[in-house]
Amino acid sequence: MNQITQLNIAIQNNPNDPALYYELGGAYLAILKTDEAMASYNKALQLAPDHPQILLQLGNTACVAAQYAQAANYFKRCIALTPNNAGAHYNLGNAYRELGEPLEAVQCYLRTLNLTPDDADAHNNLGNTYRELGALDKAIASYQQALKHNPQLHHALAHLIHQKQHICDWKDLDIQITQLRNVLKQHQNAQIAPFAFIAMPGTSAEEQLLCANQWATQQFSSLIPFKNEVALVQPKHAKQKIRIAYLSADFRLHPLAFLITELLDQHDRSTFEIIAYSHGIDDKSEERQRIKNAVDLFVDIHLLSDVEAAKHMRELRIDLLIDLTGYTKNSRSGIIALKPTPISINWLGFPGTMGTLDGESLFNYILVDNTIAPDPQYFSEQCLYLPCYQPNNQSRPQAEAGERSNHQLPAGAFVFCCFNQTFKITAEVYATWMRILKQVPNSVLWLLDCNPWAKNNLIETAKKVGIAADRIIFAPRVSIAQHIARQQHADLFLDTLPYNAHTTASDALWMGLPVLTCMGETFSSRVCASILKNLSLNDLITDNLADYETLAVALAHDKNKLLALKQTLLTHHNQLFNSVRFTQHLESIYLNVYNKKLIL
Repeated sequence: MNQITQLNIAIQNNPNDPALYYELGGAYLAILKTDEAMASYNKALQLAPDHPQILLQLGNTACVAAQYAQAANYFKRCIALTPNNAGAHYNLGNAYRELGEPLEAVQCYLRTLNLTPDDADAHNNLGNTYRELGALDKAIASYQQALKHNPQLHHALAHLIHQKQHICDWKDLDIQITQLRNVLKQHQNAQIAPFAFIAMPGTSAEEQLLCANQWATQQFSSLIPFKNEVALVQPKHAKQKIRIAYLSADFRLHPLAFLITELLDQHDRSTFEIIAYSHGIDDKSEERQRIKNAVDLFVDIHLLSDVEAAKHMRELRIDLLIDLTGYTKNSRSGIIALKPTPISINWLGFPGTMGTLDGESLFNYILVDNTIAPDPQYFSEQCLYLPCYQPNNQSRPQAEAGERSNHQLPAGAFVFCCFNQTFKITAEVYATWMRILKQVPNSVLWLLDCNPWAKNNLIETAKKVGIAADRIIFAPRVSIAQHIARQQHADLFLDTLPYNAHTTASDALWMGLPVLTCMGETFSSRVCASILKNLSLNDLITDNLADYETLAVALAHDKNKLLALKQTLLTHHNQLFNSVRFTQHLESIYLNVYNKKLIL
């Protein structure tokens, strides 16, 4: 006889005992039956009005059910009765974060820490909230406090490393990355965010697969019991075409829009029906509206739980589900863990494998190309090979670039640039750039102004090796159209390693700006090489930073060679920016895996 049966029998004998309903609510919550848990806790509350512990558990249950506004109300009621309840303040902070109210969340975590100063989880979540607010210095300090109180809080170490990369603070970074890599190998339950991990220099493809495996297990194991529930949903919609669904948090003003909007529109509607499942914010942008116009059905699921979203896909009889977000911000890959569709494909959002869950790959397939994945052994998914991994619209937003002087670029200088986010700039790459500047005296380095701490650190590092501060120029954040247009004032784009320019490389190449890359061994370090090969620009691909440095200097001194590369780029422009041809290749792959599934 299980616990729930025993409690129900006890309740029949003692129907007015709130403790029994409270225990029953806990038993249901343990197996994620939130409706039943909520009903049990509410019955307990009827019998014991305003009991703070029952209110706390009602809030926790609402959080599990993704009903965060309701959860916040329960936590507030609990706090009103027990103002010094640190757990209620902490949980209210978590609910506010989910509701997109970070300032309120900060205050909740600070109240928690006022009551329990050594609460490592509260320090960590405070750090996460400061990060979301852009207060990276405070985020880093919070992660350091979390680790001080609990050195085994491994995800705080991963957050600390990643935010230090964002501000280009490389002190002790190699030591901390080595520590995290050892944690990954020694602790099967380590929660290390895969996106942060793939950006860390030194991590191997084998380690990245292990990280993804452990993350998938940590994040999605609780969903496994719900797979049968989803599988039992009866499809309600008849269909005559193959239904393809794209899942993303980024159907908005986001780099993704400049890669896939035309692809979505150009799918062959005689064979395919195209659905977009959006779980991100509605930014009311033109880009979001264009994506809505490009698909047959646009479904906003940001208020649905993973189980509810999976059931919707099952009802709609989706054949192929393509996740365009992966392990990036606002990931909802738990939907794929519920297996709502016969075929699932990992593509574009996350440059790496998604790992395994419960003994099988989380996704059936991953879309790659021969440059990105010459050896598929470090992918949990089966690799599907495109001619080139990255799609592109045939056009980009247009704007006037203005004069070079408008961008603080000195007249007559050779302009090296890199518009990647600062977390991609490693100490080794930056040292290489400084040596390049020394060998090209009349040159400047034009970087994206991501945050004030990175700007200061990069300038100070340059000064320490004898590069004047005025040779490091920072481009402010502007509209995407203005950003793309201003790149015509640069002479050579210097790529980063181990996380290349991806969409950023395409933006530069669209403007006729050559991109010099150094190709590594992992997925994220090979995307730019894939793009360049598709443009027949193999001469801009190196495989070590010494050759990268030599070639950058040579191109700066040889205008004819650089001009010839630009001519090659313009000649082969259509090989990359051809969404019609790309869509045809992609549809061929979709048909192949769909027909293969039918045969099986």
